[in-house]
Amino acid sequence: MTSAISLPLRFQVGARTVLSVRRRLVRTGLSLGEAMRGESFETPRLNPADHGYLITSLREDRLAAITAQHPGMLALVRQRYSRRYADMSGSYDAYLATFSGKSRSTLRRKVRKFAKISGGELDIRIYQSPEEMAEFQTLARCVSAKTYQEKLLDAGLPDDPEYKAQMMRAAARGEARAWLLFVQNKPVSYLYAPADGDTLIYAYLGYDPEWARHSPGTVLQIEAMKQIIEEGRFRRFDFTEGDGQHKRLFATDGIACVDLLLLRKTAGNYLLAGALAAFDRGVDFAKRLGLRKWVRRFSR
Repeated sequence: MTSAISLPLRFQVGARTVLSVRRRLVRTGLSLGEAMRGESFETPRLNPADHGYLITSLREDRLAAITAQHPGMLALVRQRYSRRYADMSGSYDAYLATFSGKSRSTLRRKVRKFAKISGGELDIRIYQSPEEMAEFQTLARCVSAKTYQEKLLDAGLPDDPEYKAQMMRAAARGEARAWLLFVQNKPVSYLYAPADGDTLIYAYLGYDPEWARHSPGTVLQIEAMKQIIEEGRFRRFDFTEGDGQHKRLFATDGIACVDLLLLRKTAGNYLLAGALAAFDRGVDFAKRLGLRKWVRRFSR
């Protein structure tokens, strides 16, 4: 039986959390394959102390059915997005052909410029074995500690021994790939992607902010995609939940999904759900009023 855990329900403007309220929720995160198939699933029974469920990457066309299965609960869509992924089953040229001409030109220019400042060619290293993965984690942590993901979102590459051991176990099974981009033997960007069958999962990407103007994350991503396709083992690259410019650029397809919050009908949860809905509408209204730049600036 899946246990509920204490999860923060965030009042967010972009990446910035203004306020959060914790609830004990059973979290069900659907994989890319599950989202693509859109199959029915059963939510586990709640314990008396549990507040409800958080279902992520639920296909939007399954929303009404799941809500109808829980008539005694408050239903709130926290976000709508395209669960983006890249089809890696063809050639690298076929993958590049999915980009617009302008995007292909921009990517090539960024790769050339980065190669130039790196002494003429890119220094990108792939890590696959357990020993290599241990080395990757140590080097990538040096970069992650500088990133906004870690400083503002607590979403950098984990530093705890258990996660490092988990990475090494995945590598021993051949179920993980990792890359580092170096300049003069110094790591400036990292990408870690564990595997789920024939799908690699976009888990952690980060770069040294001192190199931001040279787009190291973009350069590393496109070169990693090339290596993945040339290896020929993985059919898809899953950009996971949520949306963003980076995911839109490198994905070839997507599935319309929602993150659905289901809460017990209590007075406190009525107030919380109403406040969350009102806050989200307010942020959307501000964007429609033309305050998108202010919202983006505040969210950083």
